[in-house]
Amino acid sequence: MLRLSKLTDYATVILSFMAKEKRRVCAAMEIAAATGIAVPTVSKILKLLVNAKVLMSTRGAKGGYMLAREPEAISVAAIISALEGPIALTECSISKQTCEQASGCGIRANWHLINQTIHNALESVTLADLVRPAPMPEEIHIPIASLYQ
Repeated sequence: MLRLSKLTDYATVILSFMAKEKRRVCAAMEIAAATGIAVPTVSKILKLLVNAKVLMSTRGAKGGYMLAREPEAISVAAIISALEGPIALTECSISKQTCEQASGCGIRANWHLINQTIHNALESVTLADLVRPAPMPEEIHIPIASLYQ
């Protein structure tokens, strides 16, 4: 099963909150209170996102964190990479070195293709997309009489 860590999940919650606040500087304590995520965890995630240049930080009495770019310019791939490292389904998807099975492996190129397809899909979804309300599916009404025919 492919699964992202809790920190990555929390990062999307934090960034979604910040995206709704637009260009306002937010303190770690404020983010923690708004999201329900513990302050130490928020601080750790914020530092990782600053290191990845997804966020900017300012020091001082009015300091805090803000998005480094508009939400439309921050991809889900960038968020995942900031917390998880390079996006790769298999070791050979990102490694230049070959594994023990490389000489007889006929599917390495296919794994690379699959990995690239997933990466491209994650690049195509932005933080703005995450905060946009999802459309509610339309209800389907089936006349009761049709069930007895």
